[in-house]
Amino acid sequence: MTIEAVLWDFGGVVTESPFDAFARYERANGLPDGAVRRINSRNPDRNAWALFERSEIDRAEFCRRFEAEAAALGYGLDASLVLDLVQGPVRPRMVAALRAVAGRYRTACLTNNMRAPDEDSPRAREIADAMALFDAVVESREAGVRKPEPAFYRLACERLGVEPGACVFLDDLGINLKPARAMGMATIKVENEAQALADLEAVLGHPLF
Repeated sequence: MTIEAVLWDFGGVVTESPFDAFARYERANGLPDGAVRRINSRNPDRNAWALFERSEIDRAEFCRRFEAEAAALGYGLDASLVLDLVQGPVRPRMVAALRAVAGRYRTACLTNNMRAPDEDSPRAREIADAMALFDAVVESREAGVRKPEPAFYRLACERLGVEPGACVFLDDLGINLKPARAMGMATIKVENEAQALADLEAVLGHPLF
């Protein structure tokens, strides 16, 4: 396989995983471990999270629906606070790897997202600087489709002008890697930075730095 493009998830890959922030919220609010993920695992294509990521509902409607979904499982939470935990800090070493890769390969960000961050915050500027490194950015809130819908991956390939078989895709969720692999992409499940970068070097066949 000749790799022409490297496709990156954003949250949990280029930035720290929001699941870490969710876990802290759950502990602080007396919720069981994995409560947020458990809510999102029910009806995953039509629940509040999925609808909001495709821009089919606004923030207020998301909060109403998400809190109702939580209540159906016996959980009480503040959906607005959960949303504020989605964007974690940028991982400098992953950004450095992205810079190195961008000099030799086409790159794209494939992200399920909900809203633009506060443009005046330091974190928002860090995120914007990282996003500027990609040749293409495919965002669910603008595309109207999301991972793991196959159309999302096809859109990324079309924007880069590459075939799926010429791509490697990094994501921290196995459910998002499955359709990419079925399309012929090499896939890397990101458990941590060191493992992900070692796996990427192995796929590309050369050191990143």
